[in-house]
Amino acid sequence: MAEDRINSSKAPEPVGAYPHARKVGNLLFLSGVGPRERGSKKIPGVELDDKGNIISYDIETQCKSVFQNIKWILEDSGSSWDNIVDVQVFLTNMKDDFAIYNKVYAEWFKDNQPCRTTIEINCLPTPIAIELKVIATI
Repeated sequence: MAEDRINSSKAPEPVGAYPHARKVGNLLFLSGVGPRERGSKKIPGVELDDKGNIISYDIETQCKSVFQNIKWILEDSGSSWDNIVDVQVFLTNMKDDFAIYNKVYAEWFKDNQPCRTTIEINCLPTPIAIELKVIATI
């Protein structure tokens, strides 16, 4: 089943042993996608101290970067943004970040409005404030 595993040439490399996406029938399941940049440890909108702790972050910048990474994965998988049917959103600070995230989300999902669940979590594997898990059709 290795042929159903898909990795984008544009999105950031996974931080573990998993592909960007897996195709099953006409469905595409994306692994969690954050705002990192390919080929770099840089995280758009995040300022870290010498020990890798977050000093400050810009949730709007992170949202836009996550959405762009998802768009690249979808396109490299033979799908598109308009084919997204379900989105799970993980935020590390619902109180402070939801309004901005929701505004950016509404801009990107103006025409296509998939089902959505937004969950606050304690932390993510890298120093980021948002991650998305997406299901799309092909």
